[in-house]
Amino acid sequence: MTKDTRPLFPQQQRAVVNLGARLRLARLRRRMPAVELAERAGVSRMTTYKLERGDTSVGLDALVRVLGVLGLDQDLDLIAVDDELGRRLQDSTMPRPHRSVR
Repeated sequence: MTKDTRPLFPQQQRAVVNLGARLRLARLRRRMPAVELAERAGVSRMTTYKLERGDTSVGLDALVRVLGVLGLDQDLDLIAVDDELGRRLQDSTMPRPHRSVR
C-alpha cells in the first residue's frame, strides 16, 4: 500500500531542502562518511541520503537519531520555542479589563 502524501508549499519545501543541506554540511564538517552516520544512527544509508536531500518521507525518529549522532539534538528544543502568533491569538480571546467611568 502506498503512502498518500500531499505536496508541501514551496516555502516549506525550501526549508526542508535547506535543513537537509545543513545536515550534510554538519556531517562533512565532522569528516564522517554517510555510511558511518547511518550505522551510528541505526538507519540505512538511503535514509541518510533522503534526509540530506530534503525528502519528507523520512520519519521524525530517523531525523532525531541523526541529529543525536551529529551532536545537534539540543537544537530540537529551539523548534517552535517562540510562538508569537499563538500568543497573540491567545491574548485576543482574553477578557479586557473594564475601565472605570469618571
